Formats: sequence, C-alpha cells, structure tokens
Amino acid sequence: MHPGAGRPYLAIPGPSVMPDRVLRAMHRPAPNIYAGEVVEMMPALVADLRAVARTRQHVAIYIGNGHAAWEAANTNLFSPGDRALSLITGRFGEGWAAGVEALGVAVDRIDFGRSAPVDPDRVEAALRADRDGAIRVVLLTHVDTATSVRNDVAAVRAAIDAAGHPALLAVDCIASLGCDDFRMDDWGVDVMVAASQKGLMTPPGLGFVWLSERALVRSADAARRTPYWDWRPRIAPTEFWQYFGGTAPTHHLYGLREALGMLLHEEGLDAALARHGLLARAVWAAVEAWGAGGSLRCNIAARAQRSHAVTALRIAPPDGDRLRAWCEREAGLTLGIGLGMATPGSPEAGGFFRIGHMGHLNAQMILGALATIEAGLIALDIPHGAGGAAAAARAIAHPDAP
Repeated sequence: MHPGAGRPYLAIPGPSVMPDRVLRAMHRPAPNIYAGEVVEMMPALVADLRAVARTRQHVAIYIGNGHAAWEAANTNLFSPGDRALSLITGRFGEGWAAGVEALGVAVDRIDFGRSAPVDPDRVEAALRADRDGAIRVVLLTHVDTATSVRNDVAAVRAAIDAAGHPALLAVDCIASLGCDDFRMDDWGVDVMVAASQKGLMTPPGLGFVWLSERALVRSADAARRTPYWDWRPRIAPTEFWQYFGGTAPTHHLYGLREALGMLLHEEGLDAALARHGLLARAVWAAVEAWGAGGSLRCNIAARAQRSHAVTALRIAPPDGDRLRAWCEREAGLTLGIGLGMATPGSPEAGGFFRIGHMGHLNAQMILGALATIEAGLIALDIPHGAGGAAAAARAIAHPDAP
C-alpha cells in the first residue's frame, strides 16, 4: 500500500489538523498593518479569546509557540530569588518548572509520577508548610500532553485557599484549551497560557497569556520582565502594534479569526467540548477492547482523569515503535511518539505512543485512525483483543451509553 495515494492524517497531539477554511483564510496578500480590516478585527478577536477561556480578564498575544507563552508568563511573574511550586504530572510540567528555574527562581517540585493526577491534599500540605508565604506562584498543567493526564484545576485552587496561602495559580492549557472544559474565572485561575496549534486549530506561531487583575497587580515588581515580554501594553494597547510588541502576525490572525468563528460562533464551545469527549471515549473503547487480549493500555487508568484531547498509550516494547512505523509507512497515519515516558533510545522507549484527538476532527476521521491501528496490530502480529474498531463505532453510535 502506498500512503501517498490519499490524504495523510496527522494524529499527533499538535500541531493538530488544520481546517481548509483556516488555511484559505491565511492565503492572501499582506494587508495594511496601519488601518483597515486587520486592525478592525482585533476587538472582536480579543473578546473571542476571552470567551474560549471563559473569562472576563485580560489576554495578551505573543508571536511564538507554547514555550513562548511560558516565557511570557514567567518573565512577568518572577524576580530572581523568588520561589515557585511546580505540580508535575509529565514532561511538560517539568519543562515549565525548568523554564522558571532558568530565571533564577527557586522551584519546589511535587512529582506525582507519569500516570496519576495531582493530589490536592499534598498541595495543601506543601503550602501550609510554607509559613512565610514565600511561594509566589503554583504552576499546574491542566493536561500534560506527554502523559494525557487531566488535572482538577478547581481542586488545586481549593487547596491553595484551604491553606490560606497568597500564591497565584498559573495553569498551562496548551493541550486542553478548546478540547477539555476550562473555566478561568469560575475556577479562580490567575494566569493561563495556551497556543494556537492545538484546540484552536491554527498553525503554530501564536502564544497567549490570560491574566487576572490580581496577577497584573502582583506582577508590578517582576524584575525579569523585559520590554518585549511585558504584558501590560499588550493587554491595553494604545496603538495597534502594541498588541504584538511590533509587526502584527497578520496571516496567523486571519487564520485564528476563522478558527475562533468555527469554534465559538458556528459549532459553539459547549458542543465542541462534547464532541471531544465523545471521540475520546471512542478511542478508549477501542484501546480497552484491544487490551483484553494483549499489553496495550491507556497510560491513565481512570477515565475521569484522562484528557479529551490526547490519549497516551503503553504497550510491550518495541511494539509502540513498530506500530507507529507501520501506520505511517503503509497507511499514511502519523501517531505521536511516547514523550518523556522513558529515556530516549532505551528499549523501554519503544513501548509508548500517543493518539491526538484534538481540534478539527470528526467521527469518520477518528474511526479511520482506529481501524488503521487495528490493521497494524494484525499485520504485525501484535497480541491484542478483537473488536477495537467496532467498540469505537458503538461508542459513537450510542453516545449516551455508560
């Protein structure tokens, strides 16, 4: 079989599949950046960015990826000698902590492993032990893209409040925004970071930071802030260029405008979240059927703790690498590598892979991907239970079934 005979399917957890409409919106000549439509679109675009985070708070836009959004938050929040508490449930929690540490900030880590969510009781205990209130910010990853765990943001906020601690709560929603329910204001989040290339269905290149008034006030003395990363002019620009610290990312803005229109004004955010939940349950149904006769398992055991955007999987090595290679070579399906689960290049690393199910996808896309994976399991003689694709089909056909 030659994969070039059809359209390839990138089923990794970002960049996600880009809607043709978004790509067409970007395919245009460069606009005037001093007047006209690209300037006039910004108030509604900012309002929609607030809506997707379910917040009335501020939002700053940066030209960059998710790591740039981390850096923007970090430089506005910290000074050398500050302390932070990082709640780690995978590679990306560790990555954010390392970025903060590189600014001369002392980072206390609580590592919950690679297959479990944050335990709020341990968070409360750590904050109660910080009697002087030295911890400035608690860093939390809503969904860690590597492990696919989904953390309970509201429960972490409750733990901070129960400890009577003044720390801000900063949340990474790079993998989850637009896929898993997130409520910035209702859950008491002070800072949230995200990027364009996952649930927001726009090519990589835009990073976002949402911030509360409390975070804005508390950031006034941040010594690591520089003119470019400073979020103050970006959230309240007096001139158009200040939204971006310079030349506007014009074509990304056109793409984002189209994507947010699709997400918020056509499908609706609640419907999009429900769609992601249904497609995630289809993936889990297939994996559970396959796992009944083999070693394949979801990395996160409890369904309630799994992301609706990505599913990380475990299998006897090297079958993860073998299956990914077969799917891409023979069927044009690209699956995500196992990230941060084992030392790269080690034999154990071949026992992990991921299925991205975020953004612009529907039932026929995910069912096609799962049927392809099942074909790969059969072709490679990898032990597995029968009927995974059929189980996924039933999950979609009967969405209200338990």
